[in-house]
Amino acid sequence: MMWMYSKLSQPVKKVVLCLISGLWTIGMQAQSDTMKVLNAFMVGVGTTNLLDTYLSPEKYRGTELRLMWQSVCEPNYSKWSREITIQGDVAFAGNRAGNGTEMAGMCNFCYAWHYNWHFANHKLNLKLGGMADTNVGFIYNNRNGNNPAQARVYINLQPSAVASYQFILHGRPTFVRYEVAVPLVGLMFSPAYGQAYYEIFSEGNYDHNIVPTTTVSTPSLRQMLTLDYKLGRTTIRAGYLGDFQQSYVNNLKTHIYTHALIVGFVKRFSFAKK
Repeated sequence: MMWMYSKLSQPVKKVVLCLISGLWTIGMQAQSDTMKVLNAFMVGVGTTNLLDTYLSPEKYRGTELRLMWQSVCEPNYSKWSREITIQGDVAFAGNRAGNGTEMAGMCNFCYAWHYNWHFANHKLNLKLGGMADTNVGFIYNNRNGNNPAQARVYINLQPSAVASYQFILHGRPTFVRYEVAVPLVGLMFSPAYGQAYYEIFSEGNYDHNIVPTTTVSTPSLRQMLTLDYKLGRTTIRAGYLGDFQQSYVNNLKTHIYTHALIVGFVKRFSFAKK
């Protein structure tokens, strides 16, 4: 191979060297342009507190079951990372007198972009960005005849922050992670006080049913604190979820407060970006 190279003219040698240098640069860039991915599946069980004055002035307390899937992509060639969270929950609750029950369900989809700061040799990671938060659900009350259910449909744009720290515990990689989000502005569907659903959808009587919202009318917060501990090839996650959603629109007050213990599995891997 070297003999063949020595027989080449100087201009051709320069071209060959440029090609080799270019291929080497591309190869090294391909190795460095990697994407770190975190996928987590979690199950949460906890207490819930429900109030919807469209259905009842009473507060209902009970148990909630929640399923969560989370995916975080962090390219090492960019300061920005992407996070997707999908949640589904169902809750069963009763009133103080014990003569009424409510059932609530919600599907939630969150898409976030965060700017990243790394400290302490990449052990500490701080993120700050924005999130689109979409929610579709319901609350059903078994004591109401005319209006037994209330639809819950809203979307929020909200600031979001994440802090994570990596350390070694009993010789195994361990991660502590905290994330929080608060709604800033959004849109919410809500009937007016005393307005039946058939008036909206059958008779077409619109009465300010699509309501612009702000932090003032929807003072809510969702936070999660987790610990990831690696056991062999499996990473186990355990933590706390606090989800406090509330609103006051169209003279109707609603809140769903949840405290839940979450457990799950985490998979971390990397791949080269093409």
